[in-house]
Amino acid sequence: MVIAIDFGTSNTVVSRWNPATQQPETLKLPGLSWISTQNPPLIPSLVYVTDATTNQVVLGQQVRDQGYDISSDQRFFRNFKRGIGSDIQGFLPQLDGQVVTFERVGEWFLTQVLDAVREIPLPVDSLVFTVPVDSFEAYRHWLGQVCQSLDVEQVRMLDEPTAAALGYGLAEKDLLLVIDFGGGTLDLSLVRLNKTVQKQPLGFILKWGQKSFAESSGQKTKTARVLAKAGQNLGGSDIDNWLMDYFSQTQELVKTPLTARLVERLKIQLSLQTQASEVYFNDETLESYELEMTRDQFENILTQHQFFENLDRSLNQVLQQARRQGVEKNNISGVLLVGGTTKIPAVQHWAKQYFEPEKILCERPFEAISHGALQLSLGTKIEDFLYHSYGIRYWNRRDNCHNWHPIIKSGQPYPMSEAVELVLGASLENQPSIELVIGELGAETGGTEVFFDGDRLVTRTLAPDKTAVQPLNDTEEGRSIARLNPPGYPGSDRIKVLFQVDDKRFLRLTIEDLLTSEILVNNQAVVQLS
Repeated sequence: MVIAIDFGTSNTVVSRWNPATQQPETLKLPGLSWISTQNPPLIPSLVYVTDATTNQVVLGQQVRDQGYDISSDQRFFRNFKRGIGSDIQGFLPQLDGQVVTFERVGEWFLTQVLDAVREIPLPVDSLVFTVPVDSFEAYRHWLGQVCQSLDVEQVRMLDEPTAAALGYGLAEKDLLLVIDFGGGTLDLSLVRLNKTVQKQPLGFILKWGQKSFAESSGQKTKTARVLAKAGQNLGGSDIDNWLMDYFSQTQELVKTPLTARLVERLKIQLSLQTQASEVYFNDETLESYELEMTRDQFENILTQHQFFENLDRSLNQVLQQARRQGVEKNNISGVLLVGGTTKIPAVQHWAKQYFEPEKILCERPFEAISHGALQLSLGTKIEDFLYHSYGIRYWNRRDNCHNWHPIIKSGQPYPMSEAVELVLGASLENQPSIELVIGELGAETGGTEVFFDGDRLVTRTLAPDKTAVQPLNDTEEGRSIARLNPPGYPGSDRIKVLFQVDDKRFLRLTIEDLLTSEILVNNQAVVQLS
């Protein structure tokens, strides 16, 4: 049984490929899923830790049903996906004598979601996880580590908007722009769909299992070729924070999980009507709140926070990449709006300023990603490129600080046909080893950092000239890439390093000692996901 998990900042969707109907099916997990008449079964990405020492947690809709989401308790976690793999600025809670990281909370969440699938009962032979476009290697590395404990034969990863392009099932449209706007990220991808004869391994596979029928038979299946993409940490949770700040300034609203829930509900109402209100009264504590807002006021808040400018920037980045390949805006045959934030009327109006209304589809905002990810089980081939650059750290003497020099630039298709070569020498007498810090460099258009404002996990946009960097090997053991025997001396080249990205998007190193002609490292992954 193939299971796809779209792990979202606000909501998570789990689906399976139904062998009887030969169609994707969204799963309702008892106790975890939120059921409504307007939306498919969604699992709120919420966790409440009852006992950290024994890994006892409550998650999903159970958190809301038991009222944990409106209590000011450090045991309650929301938006925790944003903190996974990030260099968090601020505190981490200590529960039951243990520091609880966001990575640990995320592992609890995904493990119990999969346990709930098995309790339906459904067998889980193969998993597909979707990931944001702008996710760094650290997030994918964490997800790969979690997969090791899930007892699943085969696991794959796929960019969320690419999955959405497959999930809409539009046979008549071949060039799709996906605008995936959820609770934590804004991702855009331009994807060309066509058919080809598939006779090679598929996608980004972490664990190898049996080949699919399509792969072994060589039948005609889809190819999804990613032509352009852009991503940033901007989503519905940011809008919630802006609304919280607005009411804090105008009504002295106290920022708590309860008021966060109220402003989120107010935002959802404003997608359905032009004026909304939320009233709350606790007859035990006599605590009361009354929040009111018009859609015009809401859109003014979005404008003040440069919301539409950020959308313009990402779209222009994608269109610019497309033009380099001879693709113009009018060549796009369909625009798919995916994610809960695309239900905001102002976002739909923004899209219509760029594209004809008949090209814009927004009927499947929550299920398209998870359903599309299941296409990998049918033999769909993904052709993609690197969104981030890889670089090496050096000392900038002019600015008296470390800086980063790109060695493999974003936009590079993978697997790479040719390696990038770097020659290094010793800098000290009798040097026993050569160290090199390798990093994954964020988009050159700027980035975001994650930090705490009180107990709220929020993001801040970096200046366009400031690049976010995730070091991949910056540990005492990891940064030493080559032991020298005999020791090195300044004045001559000593090692040759070859950098290459394989078909699973791993950065790999091969290192040769030029003095001894010995291969010190042979095709080793800098970050091993499996």
